[in-house]
Amino acid sequence: MTETVDIVDTTTRDGNQSLWGATGLTTPDILAIAPTMDRVGFHALDFTSSTHMAISVRFHREDPWELIRLVSAATPNTPLNFITTGMRFITWTPAGEDLIRLSFRLVARNGIRRFQIADPSNDPASLLRIARMAREEGVEEVVVGLTYSISPAHTHDYYVERAEAVAASPDIDRLYLKDPGGLLTQDAVRELAPRFIAAFAPRPVELHSHCTIGLGPLAYVEGLRAGIRTLHTAVAPAASGTSNPPAEATLRNLEAEGFSHRLDLEALAAVSAHFRELALTRGLPLGA
Repeated sequence: MTETVDIVDTTTRDGNQSLWGATGLTTPDILAIAPTMDRVGFHALDFTSSTHMAISVRFHREDPWELIRLVSAATPNTPLNFITTGMRFITWTPAGEDLIRLSFRLVARNGIRRFQIADPSNDPASLLRIARMAREEGVEEVVVGLTYSISPAHTHDYYVERAEAVAASPDIDRLYLKDPGGLLTQDAVRELAPRFIAAFAPRPVELHSHCTIGLGPLAYVEGLRAGIRTLHTAVAPAASGTSNPPAEATLRNLEAEGFSHRLDLEALAAVSAHFRELALTRGLPLGA
């Protein structure tokens, strides 16, 4: 039997952020297509962050809590994801644990079911602390990311050691290799991914990359071969360029590699057409 690959959709958060300065989408834009996105069969929707919530207020004069509530109600089968970089909310000034706990509690209460947690310095203690707080404040699926970089310090051993350190936590459901610069080469994935997966086994590992220098789709194919079974993509109008690999091409690639997926291609095409029309109407750049 063929193995099934899950897809996390990044269109409304990372796609919008990477190509459209995080300001391209309003509440009506997302709400109009949300029921169709729910039918696609994504594992989750990478939906918002505290920065995006601030943009809702500053640029669109909208209530970001209402956005979460409305879209959550419209997508009952697909968890909405909130990404956080640690002890901050809206501002970049570090905040106390009481404020962060309150923020997490409200985000979860209003409809967010999954958190992706990253720490700029990949500090295990910080990641474990945030994961524990997220779980205690009601988050259903807690996902920790280790941010990929290239330097004398960022060796494969460095990432494996940190994966092993966070694997000890009962509060973390999934681990992901987060490559915001699109720097992962095929060789790096081939060498690192099996060790990364083994360090966190038997829980799932995800891969998140960008197309900034054209490597993202190649990294995804190599990740599949190495054992990764969850990939982060955006629909084509909000993918490629500095954004994530496109869902459509990723699905063709994984099928060519002998894998299957759970996505409804007709619903996916409707989602893609919706965001393409929005981009063309507003003069937003299409992913290329």
